[in-house]
Amino acid sequence: MRDDTGSGMSRPAFAPLVVIPVYDHAHAIGAVAQGVLASGLPCLLVDDGSHLDCAQVLDALARAHAPQVTLLRLAVNQGKGGAMLAGFAEAARLDYSHVLQIDADGQHDTGDIPRFVALSQAQPEAVICGTPAYDASVPKARLYGRYATHIWVWINTLSLQIRDSMCGFRLYPLAPVTRLIGEETIGRRMDFDSEILVRLFWRGVKVINVPTAVTYPSDGVSHFDVWRDNVRISRMHARLFFGMLWRAPRLLWQRIAGPRA
Repeated sequence: MRDDTGSGMSRPAFAPLVVIPVYDHAHAIGAVAQGVLASGLPCLLVDDGSHLDCAQVLDALARAHAPQVTLLRLAVNQGKGGAMLAGFAEAARLDYSHVLQIDADGQHDTGDIPRFVALSQAQPEAVICGTPAYDASVPKARLYGRYATHIWVWINTLSLQIRDSMCGFRLYPLAPVTRLIGEETIGRRMDFDSEILVRLFWRGVKVINVPTAVTYPSDGVSHFDVWRDNVRISRMHARLFFGMLWRAPRLLWQRIAGPRA
């Protein structure tokens, strides 16, 4: 058993927390939270500087579902990555062992949470990473554009093990994540999802891909800035490419020896 810092509670060795980064998804977050609650897992809403209407919805959810739902409020918008980094820090402070990340816009199927959890229980040192199965709602430009990132990720890992690095539905073992963010700088906006997964892979963390239905998005709100975020993502791939070059011998050996169990 593990002591929960500051609360006197204890947690089992496998103790996942759902973290949802939220920025102005007032119309969708209620249904997402209800889906998470149905899974039986505790949930942390990270308010990433939302405007008043969304902030009030988050306050109401935290009040109505306490203590199962808690709220962490960031005074200034930090981006999806910044919100997740804050969520990881809070999860570590509360002594959770794993963090399940899911988007606030309703595009992910909360009914798949038990499947992610079961896989994580079986292989607790691995990242359980959603691989999107899109319906007709996905914008074709976004769908095709993702393949450029897929190719760069395969180059930067010298592997095809990561099927989709951009899906924001995944379950992380918290210990290697905490070590990583304490030692390296991770992108704080839309570059976050791919970068943290590649860097964890570089450190020998196994990635298990799980097909999951994705619908684009239920509230019609997307914070992807086509110009700025594509520039950020391109810069991230360049950084990772040069990081891959000096890691290449070890990555190639990792392929020969097989991923860490």
